[in-house]
Amino acid sequence: MISEQVARKTSLWELLRRRPGLQALVLLLPSLFWLIVFFAFPLLIVLVYSFLRRGPYGQIVWDFNLENYGRFLDPLYLKIFLRSFKIATLTTVFCFLFGYPMAYWMATRPRRWRNALLLLLMIPFWTNFLVRTYAWILILRDTGLINNVLMSVGLIRQPLPLFGNDFAIIVGLVYGWFPDMVLPCYAAIERLDFSLVEAAQDLYANELRAFARIIFPLSLPGVIAGSILVFIPSLGAYVTPDLLGGAKSVMIGNIIQNQFLTVRDYPFGSAISFALMTLMLIAALVYFRVGGRTL
Repeated sequence: MISEQVARKTSLWELLRRRPGLQALVLLLPSLFWLIVFFAFPLLIVLVYSFLRRGPYGQIVWDFNLENYGRFLDPLYLKIFLRSFKIATLTTVFCFLFGYPMAYWMATRPRRWRNALLLLLMIPFWTNFLVRTYAWILILRDTGLINNVLMSVGLIRQPLPLFGNDFAIIVGLVYGWFPDMVLPCYAAIERLDFSLVEAAQDLYANELRAFARIIFPLSLPGVIAGSILVFIPSLGAYVTPDLLGGAKSVMIGNIIQNQFLTVRDYPFGSAISFALMTLMLIAALVYFRVGGRTL
């Protein structure tokens, strides 16, 4: 009996050795199981729910239709989506404007300092995201740190409108996703061959021209990756707008949250979620394709 089991194991091992493709499939089985059970299957549930209808008491009515996607085209929801798109775009731009110079400075420091600088960048973000968002409430509100300091030194008489608007949301999102821009840019710049910059300077290119013609184009993959990592979660954010934005600065993520947790309109919430995910996917594919052509 034992000899038969050993023979079966040996034959299976020999089969895997002879077929590298089958061996790769076996190695991928745990990952495939995880993706199917925890990603594809829930996504399929959301897709099916998006074609159903909400009952009078919040239950699911199995009546397949396209009504939920038609509701998403309502001017009210389109206006909220455009506001979300604007806030996500501004968040990405500000993360780039502040993050790329920091990534460049970190990547050009002596190698013995780079790991320490990366650690200093990440330490503030070891704190829970919700706690850090609440900290911005204490800083930006009318009786917060900024307004109290400015009023105490006599620079202003009335509190500045820093809280409960799009400005507060953008500040919170930039702070929350800042490392997601810095780290890809840092990785791209660190891998650059700076002898190309020296060659450009030998050909009478100044520092600005060398940066524009060599450094930035070669680091563009990191910029594109960082922009995707910042834009996508910013577009679907709901915690930061809910805490910092107030009732007048609702984003599309807040609408989805409201449909699932308050209104209990799962079909419409699923339709908005799936439509938003599809738009994000299309934007990401276009962005990567355009970025690939520019390299």
